[in-house]
Amino acid sequence: MNVRARDTIDPAAMMAKLPMPPKFATAAEERLHRKQRLAAGFRLFSKFGFDEGVAGHITARDPEFSDTFWVNPFGVHFSQVKVSNLIRCDHAGRGVEGAYPVNTAAFVIHSRLHAARPDVVAAAHSHSTYGRAFSTLGRPLAPITQDVCAFYNDHAVYDNFGGVAVELDEGQRIAEAIGKNKAAILQNHGLITVGGTVDEAVWWFITMERSCQVQLLAEATLRDGQTLRMISPQAATQTYKIAGSGFAGWFQFQPLYARIIKEQPDLLE
Repeated sequence: MNVRARDTIDPAAMMAKLPMPPKFATAAEERLHRKQRLAAGFRLFSKFGFDEGVAGHITARDPEFSDTFWVNPFGVHFSQVKVSNLIRCDHAGRGVEGAYPVNTAAFVIHSRLHAARPDVVAAAHSHSTYGRAFSTLGRPLAPITQDVCAFYNDHAVYDNFGGVAVELDEGQRIAEAIGKNKAAILQNHGLITVGGTVDEAVWWFITMERSCQVQLLAEATLRDGQTLRMISPQAATQTYKIAGSGFAGWFQFQPLYARIIKEQPDLLE
């Protein structure tokens, strides 16, 4: 009897066919790229319903002046953010570029986070519905689906909600709680994610929000004596290495970016 050999996948050959994060000749080119991704991130947050009044912010470290970051103009709806109305502020909350005021919570949280994590280019936080709901449980996400394994042993719970973040000490405590992780659940508050690119940080937020939704839905169906079926530590670790890498986060964002600039090209203005 002929036995067919198992088909195998050559990871190196597969990776060689994939697009890669761009490289830049100048800081100006990289700045524009980050701002375009940042504006697209806000439009996607609006499209997915992550807005809640004026709450929420995504930041991108400036590639030349690394002690400053770009952020959304305070009071402008996510759906109206574009490259030209982004603002740049320093870690003291002073506006450096742009005509709009700075959201105090944005610089309080993000300035401490950017200062503590030189590897972080971008951070995303918003008061999304399922992230807020899940944050009231005060516990991490469970490894119950392939997608949530992107956060396996790579997210924290900040359980010290002290009101609206308007003090730098609160931002420092949040930064310390995140540690070296890619994300944190801010108890009674919501989610925050970080990344080595804007693309990555935005994607982690989107998929973390959905993972919160999935777990809440799954737990809502449980009856007496039932428990969620967990993915084994071995399988979760293997999945994390693939789905939780920085490249995976960047790559997952690319179709969303293509979609939103086709639908809303004004964001590039």
